[in-house]
Amino acid sequence: MIFPRLPSFAQSIRFRLTVMYSTLLFALCAVVTIGVYLAVTESADAEPITKTYDAEKTVQRPDGRSEQLQFEVVKVQQVERAVNYETQRAIKKYSAGILGGMFVVSLGLGWVLSGRALKPVRAIARAAEEIQATDLSRRIRLDGPRDELRYLADTVDSMLDRLDGAFQAQRQLIDDASHELRSPLAIIRANVDTVLSAPDAPAEDRARAVQVVDRATTRMTRLVEDLLATARRSAPAFQDTDVDLAMVAREAAEEFDPLAAGRGLGLDRRLRPGLTVIGDHDALRRAVGNLLSNAVRLAPAGTDITVAAGRADGWQYVAVRDSGPGIRHDDQARVFDRFWRGTETRRSREPRTGLGLAIVRHIVEAHGGHVRLHSEPDVGSTFVLWFPASADGAAESTPPDLDPLTPAPLPPRQA
Repeated sequence: MIFPRLPSFAQSIRFRLTVMYSTLLFALCAVVTIGVYLAVTESADAEPITKTYDAEKTVQRPDGRSEQLQFEVVKVQQVERAVNYETQRAIKKYSAGILGGMFVVSLGLGWVLSGRALKPVRAIARAAEEIQATDLSRRIRLDGPRDELRYLADTVDSMLDRLDGAFQAQRQLIDDASHELRSPLAIIRANVDTVLSAPDAPAEDRARAVQVVDRATTRMTRLVEDLLATARRSAPAFQDTDVDLAMVAREAAEEFDPLAAGRGLGLDRRLRPGLTVIGDHDALRRAVGNLLSNAVRLAPAGTDITVAAGRADGWQYVAVRDSGPGIRHDDQARVFDRFWRGTETRRSREPRTGLGLAIVRHIVEAHGGHVRLHSEPDVGSTFVLWFPASADGAAESTPPDLDPLTPAPLPPRQA
């Protein structure tokens, strides 16, 4: 059986609320009216007058004559019953009219009340219609009592804030990545065009062009790998498990042992066992590896790089210290920004993407941790990855502002 399609207004929530409100109000009035009618019916003996009696009465006229009159009479009880009967008929008639009018009034009241109740929903719907994927600045900002609809509107506003921040970060990342990729592509194109336009170019020029192209492609490869690592950690497909921080630091140090030895550097390990966090083992190892990569690249030959894992003030940490050129105080606030490269990095011939430390911060913050930098120019730098020792540690406090690899000063000797 095919049911006819209802008009659009009959499919709205407001119409359904109107029907519900009016039905409840009409049913309540009907119950009250029927109750009153039944109460009157039970308490009063009512019936129409069906039986009369003939009576005679002698009337004395003014002229002195007597006249016998005959008429019909009824009992007093019959009169009372007749009055009750007419009263019940009147109640029944007026009750039907009142119920009909009440039904119409209830529809109007239900329509008005449902409209007032759904007014916040209309505001939410209008705001949602005005929001576009390219502009998430619109907010609902619903006023009124803190009821369920106000809670819904605040939740939607909070979700839009997070989406707006995510889209802005995504757009910034795309803009920065496009800018960083444009430069090596231009270098590759220029060198290839130069070689192709001069087929009789000497071998030295061709070899130089090959080296430039090789550096440019290496830079692009590292940039793509760093972007892929950031995207993978942002994806919800990872399943976090218990991770031993000491093992993460040990594996990362083992990967850089050959490179450090080739540059005359030593890797000093200070790893405390029993440090466990819930997270992604590979991502944490990559974070420590990025720190070691910078340390091995910048540390002067003949110095040691310290890799440590320990605990301090209720927090667990992995720290990497080097004796490199250090970072100026003015640059320490920007060192974790994407595509930022310091003076020493810009002078280096090795291609760098400027994403290494940004990825470190992203990975650590995704694990509920914090990254701290302790650095002095011409002295060295210590990068500390702090992780809460308990699940709620990050929400209750912040990590200590100290360098765990710097020995505490001795107390003054008392005389």
